[in-house]
Amino acid sequence: MPVAAAVLLLCAAGAFAPQRALAQAAKPVDPDTSVSARAPDAAAQPSADDSLQADFAQRQKVLDRRTEENNYRYGVKEHDCYSKFFVNHCLDNARNEMRETRQQIRQEQLALDDEQRAERAKQRDQQKAIKRAQYEAEAPQRAANEKASQQAYEDRQRQNALAAAQREAEAPQRAANQAAYDRKQADYQKQLDEARARGVQDAQDREQKAQRYEQKQQEAAQHRAEVEARQKEAARKAQEKAQQQEQQRQEQLKLQQQQQQQQGK
Repeated sequence: MPVAAAVLLLCAAGAFAPQRALAQAAKPVDPDTSVSARAPDAAAQPSADDSLQADFAQRQKVLDRRTEENNYRYGVKEHDCYSKFFVNHCLDNARNEMRETRQQIRQEQLALDDEQRAERAKQRDQQKAIKRAQYEAEAPQRAANEKASQQAYEDRQRQNALAAAQREAEAPQRAANQAAYDRKQADYQKQLDEARARGVQDAQDREQKAQRYEQKQQEAAQHRAEVEARQKEAARKAQEKAQQQEQQRQEQLKLQQQQQQQQGK
């Protein structure tokens, strides 16, 4: 008995998996419907929407349960058919019964899907109506904002025009100020150039003075050397003259002595 029960459960599970996948695949998905899109309407009408969604969920659970039961019954009957003499006839009857029930469930599933799509479409229409009403209700405020923006824009334009007129009126004074500034800068540059030129000239004058001083020092040294040379030459000549005179005196004295000696003889 446990083995038979296990076989029944396996058959039911094998038959149920493709049928449940088919039932879920049959439920269409509306790409225009989202949780965020339904949230404002659900907040606006919590009781009616929650009740309707709960009804849809309950009906879907019933269809899913009926699908499971149909698959289970088919699995049981399919297992029982193998113990009968007319196996194929029994299997055909079981499949026909299973398909008939599946078709009924399919029709109810399609009806449920149609109602859900209609409900989602109604919610989208309601959302659009709410947004349109909100847009219309905000129209005065938008108009006021646009008017304020236009007024602010016009004020900015007037301010810009006043600023431009003021700049234009101040243009001659700015030109005069610029000319005075340019003259001042030119004078300053001229003074700088003159100062640089004087600096260069002063440096040249100092260099020339230094050269003249050096030349004078050299000339003075040369003059001193010449004077000293002349003095030395004069001293040498005087000394030579003195020596000559002394020699002459000695010679005269010697001559006198010789003469006296001759006279004494």
